[in-house]
Amino acid sequence: MLSPDTDIRDSAAVLSRLADVIASRRGLDPQGSYVARLLAGAPDAALKKVGEEAAEVIMAAKDGVALRTLSEMADLWFHCLVVLEQSGLRPEQVLDELARREGISGLDEKAARRAEQKT
Repeated sequence: MLSPDTDIRDSAAVLSRLADVIASRRGLDPQGSYVARLLAGAPDAALKKVGEEAAEVIMAAKDGVALRTLSEMADLWFHCLVVLEQSGLRPEQVLDELARREGISGLDEKAARRAEQKT
């Protein structure tokens, strides 16, 4: 868990390093690497796992089991990183987007995205 002394950049670095490891698995033998198997089955394999893990997060949170919610959320984030890799995106870009949205009302952000989609 992040302590008050933990620099948020340390957490961002964890995501970045994990994304690097995932990228390094591209093209490896799918029999020897779970990530290579997901990437070889792109896009459906990783997308299916994101859906499964999201459902597991929901069930754990609904059951009120904090440690299980934490574990399932880690699984979900991992599979989301695989989807980012197959989309040619980086977790730093997601963090930048979240930073851009910081301080903006969620309702305003959603309305702005709807307006963009109409143009």
